[in-house]
Amino acid sequence: MSPSDPAPPERPTARPPSPVATSTRGDAATLVLAVLARPDLWWTALGELRRMTPHLWWRTAPHLPLPDRRLWEFRMVTAYGRPDAAPSRDDVVSFLEWCRATSAASARRPGGHR
Repeated sequence: MSPSDPAPPERPTARPPSPVATSTRGDAATLVLAVLARPDLWWTALGELRRMTPHLWWRTAPHLPLPDRRLWEFRMVTAYGRPDAAPSRDDVVSFLEWCRATSAASARRPGGHR
């Protein structure tokens, strides 16, 4: 190949990795351990995971109910100022406690969701 030959066409890039894949295993383990240490937040955590998981998630690799990458990055930017941030254990627990409290308050109001 001479210097005047055109560059070979670029191959399309693969789908971006999921949020768990972009963070370290330690980050994911920290999040899971934060929830496991608080059994009173398990149902709340499952509900939030369900809300953040894309519809028909099992049809695409890695075939796990992981949050949509764009939603995850948006939430990290709004919380920490950068898309590659990883929430701390305390932040995860605080967020889940807030979700549980606001869900309970919504259920007590007339016309609430529950």
